[in-house]
Amino acid sequence: MPPERALHERTLISWPCRRELWGSSLDDAKREYAGVADAVAAFEPVTVVASTAPDAAEARRATGERVEVMEIPLDDSWLRDNGPVFVTGGSRGRLGVHFAFNAWGAKFAMWEHDQAAGAALAAHFAAEVVEVPLVLEGGSICVDGRGRLVTTEQCLLHPNRNPGWTRESIERCLREQLGVTEVVWLGRGLVGDRDTDGHVDMFTAVTDDDALLMVARPPGDADHAAMAENRRRAEDAGVPVVDFPLLAHGQIGGMDVMLSYLNLYLCNGGVIVPLAGAPTDEEALECIGAAYPDRRVIGVPGLTMAYGGGGPHCITQQVPLP
Repeated sequence: MPPERALHERTLISWPCRRELWGSSLDDAKREYAGVADAVAAFEPVTVVASTAPDAAEARRATGERVEVMEIPLDDSWLRDNGPVFVTGGSRGRLGVHFAFNAWGAKFAMWEHDQAAGAALAAHFAAEVVEVPLVLEGGSICVDGRGRLVTTEQCLLHPNRNPGWTRESIERCLREQLGVTEVVWLGRGLVGDRDTDGHVDMFTAVTDDDALLMVARPPGDADHAAMAENRRRAEDAGVPVVDFPLLAHGQIGGMDVMLSYLNLYLCNGGVIVPLAGAPTDEEALECIGAAYPDRRVIGVPGLTMAYGGGGPHCITQQVPLP
């Protein structure tokens, strides 16, 4: 599995469709998804996956001519998690690895379309497809250019994903299917990450020089102990860590929403960063620009995506060059 910074052939993005999740914010979610698609399209080709013909027509109107739209039935709109993982190699240059998917431990009803969509996308964009029985969401892992995969015990060892799988059997599967040489186990994710059971893409991002940009919180903060422990584990494994002190909060429908600036997406020459319309936005962009000095940093509205449970990284999946 190449690191996200490796050159992409294109980016896949799904289109919001689960009204039970978004409620009255569905139209705002669509605008933010279109904003991510437009930002990424300035750097590389983008394919938006829409669930129905009306959704596909709406996505075409919202994203314009630079974005391709294809129709595949979906239950939700978090392609990082239900989509395939693409790896390079094999006789034809690229394989689609299709892991099992169960809606983040059956937290949402109906995920059959999402599970099937991952297989369909793997077959469409890769000449060979490997089916893997392990339940694995793409947001629960990140890889660097040295063969290291970073994940959390909270997610991959949770009994709502893979009961009966041990740490050793999960590691063996990841090594065999993704070609990684080392698995670095962090502990827990952010308290405000209410749905994913500790996905790493909510509090970490891999820099271009294989360091981990990681949320760090002050003593007394609800996330201080977990983030400090994650930092210790990463450094013990030989992974350099760069502290990122910022999280943002906003209000949608009277609900407090946590936004993680590190749910960012690396595309060819760019880094797409969610913004909350908060006083910390400018500082976050400066810190991320310093961590990725060779990329253009593009901020996009992201508070509604955060309300739904994610950000630009959660709604995208890279298709690496073969």
